[in-house]
Amino acid sequence: MSNRLFGCVEAGGTKFLCALADDRGLIGDRLRIPTTTPDETIGAVIRFFEEAQRHDGPLSAIGIASFGPIDRDTASPGWGAILNTPKPGWSGAPFASRIRDRFGVPVGFDTDVNGAAMAEAALGGLSGVTVYITVGTGIGGGVVVDGAPIDGVRHAEMGHLYAPRHPADDFAGHCPYHADCLEGMASGPAVLARWGHSLSELPQDHPAHDIVAHYLAHLCVALMATLSPHRIAFGGGVIDTPGLIDRVRAHARRYNADYLLPNDRFDGIIAPSSLDGEAGLHGALMLAKRALRA
Repeated sequence: MSNRLFGCVEAGGTKFLCALADDRGLIGDRLRIPTTTPDETIGAVIRFFEEAQRHDGPLSAIGIASFGPIDRDTASPGWGAILNTPKPGWSGAPFASRIRDRFGVPVGFDTDVNGAAMAEAALGGLSGVTVYITVGTGIGGGVVVDGAPIDGVRHAEMGHLYAPRHPADDFAGHCPYHADCLEGMASGPAVLARWGHSLSELPQDHPAHDIVAHYLAHLCVALMATLSPHRIAFGGGVIDTPGLIDRVRAHARRYNADYLLPNDRFDGIIAPSSLDGEAGLHGALMLAKRALRA
């Protein structure tokens, strides 16, 4: 069993990460591929795994943790495609199906945040309900219950919830579908469109920090009210901004008002990811193994 080889892909709106793994975990170097057109980007993924097979042997399965929306329904004729996304050129792109057809091995395909939530729960030893939120090119959220993603009509799109506006915020919003949803107000592109800099480039006393934390805290309180998760783990480039997690916790305590659970418990539930920026790749490995068992 230890010589099984898995392909892992974390597919983001800005970059794709490819890696190999065996039954012990991720191995070798990672390949970073800029997210350009589907043909260029998926073609580069295919070439990476072709080269890997020449040097390391055949792949047993491939896992893909992807930006969305996606068709993750294995009974759907459109399984494996990117759906109606703000990412130019990617709507309708046959992603996982193209990888499966090229390599002829089982392919696990789910959202990047569902994969990351699976990894966060498994590698962190978490049981019950775990939520993973990414704040970067977009805002997305995945939910697992005892390590398995929840299965609904499609998949969660938490970044397109609406939160009460910050009292100092008159920005129209940056989401092409919903304008001032969470993604339209607090994602990396929304911050850049509003203030001309990324959040980490702005001074610590800039109001942007408080405004972004306000929106993310409302998401946390909404999750506590609906799912009562044991952990809300945050990842993505925006979350790397110094002090942001502490601001989110402070706002969440205020909006919770000691009601959903004691305020002092929020600090242990709202936390940065424990997987050093590789939650998506770890999740892709879990998706590959899951596909092999199916």
